[in-house]
Amino acid sequence: MRELDERFLRRALQLAERARGHTHPNPLVGAVLVQGGRIVGEGYHPRAGEPHAEVFALRQAGPLAQGATLYVSLEPCNHFGRTPPCSLALLQAGVARVVAAARDPNPWAQGGLERLRAGGVEVEAGLLEAEAREQNEAFFHAQEKGRPFVLLKAALTLDGKVAAPSGDARHVSSEASRRVAQAYRQWLPAVMVGVGTVLTDDPWLTVREPDFRPFPLMLEPPPLRDPVKVVLDTEARTPPTARIFQEGPRGEPARVWVLVGQGAPRERLKALEEAGGQVVELPREGGRVSLEAALTFLLEEGLDGVLLEGGPRLAGAFWQRGLVDKLALFLAPKLLGEGRGFLEGFSLERMAEARRLRIVRKEWLGEDLWLEAYPEG
Repeated sequence: MRELDERFLRRALQLAERARGHTHPNPLVGAVLVQGGRIVGEGYHPRAGEPHAEVFALRQAGPLAQGATLYVSLEPCNHFGRTPPCSLALLQAGVARVVAAARDPNPWAQGGLERLRAGGVEVEAGLLEAEAREQNEAFFHAQEKGRPFVLLKAALTLDGKVAAPSGDARHVSSEASRRVAQAYRQWLPAVMVGVGTVLTDDPWLTVREPDFRPFPLMLEPPPLRDPVKVVLDTEARTPPTARIFQEGPRGEPARVWVLVGQGAPRERLKALEEAGGQVVELPREGGRVSLEAALTFLLEEGLDGVLLEGGPRLAGAFWQRGLVDKLALFLAPKLLGEGRGFLEGFSLERMAEARRLRIVRKEWLGEDLWLEAYPEG
């Protein structure tokens, strides 16, 4: 039984991946209904406001849902939100057993398994829980920590440089690494840079031909979409002509938030708004936009994860304040010598003060080494 449970539950996790990048602020969820060892219905949650995965599976199964087992990657919801509670729909359909990979961390939605058990349904939770939590890493983090998940991504030379002294940072890593890096933009709902990056590189910050290897459960690429572009710009120096305001490669209108410090010049704010940006004034800390205030604002707007792609000073500020939750690093076999380091704006006096990393991925992309790691402590 456990082997079958794992197989069908893994299928639910794979279905959930079809909507990666489209469900925020909701989690990815997949569901499979099984009757007599055969799949009779399946589905996934495509985007916020649309039916949940369980509803699609029930619609496909029809009367075959009676007495069936539901495998679902996240506990069925138990609340009336944009859609009715899935727990109630499952009871009405006569589902006999529910196997959920993980419980829902959202207090507002919890209680689905308890309602099902009280209704006579056999329930189980925790099988493949680690995979389910990893799949919805940003969602779980935001619910449990109360702030967006921050992933710091960078391409480095082997001597730890991200840019030449001139500021030139183009093509540190290989084309293969850059395609994998694009997948992180698809995953997280927002990509953040500092105004220095906008002024130096004039980036697009769109999703272009990603390689989805960061997500092992994915069987087929999801529809592409661009993230919300976020610029930390205390004095509103972002040029209204910057590329970030232009539509994406699939004709999508750009969604740009420029987070400025209180008291920034009014004429600059007006110009940014006319360019299509949404300008938000936030408190200053140490003369710059407060990072904590910026993250709080993004979470209030339903963005549970941020891809940090800014320059070394922005990366250093987030790292120093303990606001980096995960790193994705691409190490190229190059030596630059003098140049800009990975983290700037602070220094440690002793090696013993260095913060350690727990590496969870080591993979070669041609000649580049791709690492994923979590800060320890």
